[in-house]
Amino acid sequence: MFLQEVQNEFRKIVWPERKVTLGLTGFVILLVVILSLYLGLVDLLLGKFVSSLLR
Repeated sequence: MFLQEVQNEFRKIVWPERKVTLGLTGFVILLVVILSLYLGLVDLLLGKFVSSLLR
């Protein structure tokens, strides 16, 4: 009973097209790379700053 209702609800889902999914996936990957580089640079600079203060 429950699984049949779940299956009926899954049939109502409108899935995005493959092109849209790939485009959004590429955007998310690009955003993650850019933010990772930014945070890595900030971490490096702050580390050097704190290191220079402690000398």
